[in-house]
Amino acid sequence: MKTAIVNLSKVITGDLDQPVIAADGVLCVEGKIAEIGTLSAAAVADCDVVIDADGAMVMPGLIDSHVHITFGDYTPRQKTVGFLESYLHGGVTSAISASEVHVPGRPRDPEGVKALAVAAQRCFATYRPGGMRVYAGNLILEPGLTPQDLADVRALGVWMVKAGFGDFATPYEYAPLVHEARKLGMISMVHTGGSSIPGSSGIWADHLLAMQPDVSYHVNGGPVAIPDADFPRLVNESGMALQVCTAGNLRTTLLVAKLLADAGQMERLLIATDTPTGSGIMPLGLLYTISHLVALGGMEPEVAIAAATGSNARVYGLDSGVLAPGRAADLVVIDACAGGSQDDAMCALRNGDIPAVGAVLTAGIPRFVGRSRNTPATTRTVRVAQNRILQDYSGQAH
Repeated sequence: MKTAIVNLSKVITGDLDQPVIAADGVLCVEGKIAEIGTLSAAAVADCDVVIDADGAMVMPGLIDSHVHITFGDYTPRQKTVGFLESYLHGGVTSAISASEVHVPGRPRDPEGVKALAVAAQRCFATYRPGGMRVYAGNLILEPGLTPQDLADVRALGVWMVKAGFGDFATPYEYAPLVHEARKLGMISMVHTGGSSIPGSSGIWADHLLAMQPDVSYHVNGGPVAIPDADFPRLVNESGMALQVCTAGNLRTTLLVAKLLADAGQMERLLIATDTPTGSGIMPLGLLYTISHLVALGGMEPEVAIAAATGSNARVYGLDSGVLAPGRAADLVVIDACAGGSQDDAMCALRNGDIPAVGAVLTAGIPRFVGRSRNTPATTRTVRVAQNRILQDYSGQAH
């Protein structure tokens, strides 16, 4: 399939090295970005679908690196069906499992947690709710797991491990398994902050520095934050990515961002939601956290967007998250909300507003064009200008 987006005002790339490109078109061919710039008339005419952005902007699809999936597009925590598809209408094109910890009656023995991770990985290998990519199968580290157990699930396609919900006497006991997982090339994530569910324990800087994971999960609190004195230690004494979540502490979100900016290490900042949890379903969670960092923290909008796109992609090894030729064609057209006080998406974020989502594409396929079910309408008229596919992409039925 060939899809083009034309009449763009600018391209937000998700790449911190070049976060904005002055380009007015993006061409997608067979699920990949083929060209960014001014597209030739012949290339546009050859497309199956052409989206006229009418002067709006495009950014990479948002990557939520902390989503509590279970099985299918259902969350037992909130008893909600279709939440992942709804997140897609908030511009989220990829969701990464924070472990399948909310599966009712989840197993805690080594064989059970291994089976749970493999089953989740298999279930979402080809299932794309609403077109979203879901990376599932995050092994919950429990007592009794051995290095061989990690190697076994790694061979079966599981590439993530999660520390923080296991029945260990102290968080320090996670360290050997986290170190082993990293040797196997698995991405390791550790709950950070106070206890979030009954039976779990608080994890602070001393524990994290002993484990040295790839990602400190919801470092701003999930939902309870670590002491303020711990944040400079994580910034200065480690190289781990520091993930801030919408369902955490806003004050410490801004603190983490400032510390990383002062250290010149913004590539370590990741934005996620940590939902669905007790905080609820948050389809616009990433957009709200981006707006908070920009309007309250003084961050440039394109830098905050990169923390929710390209930086997540780099840490987790994903092909999406950056708009560049050869990368996955997951894109979101954004604009200022109709009726607001601002004229474009970047100004809206500086004003503390969320942008309107005018279209979402995953693998180069439009999932809807014109109106998100979860944001106000765009100021500009984003529309399908050419369509050779027998499908209406308007999303009006939502």
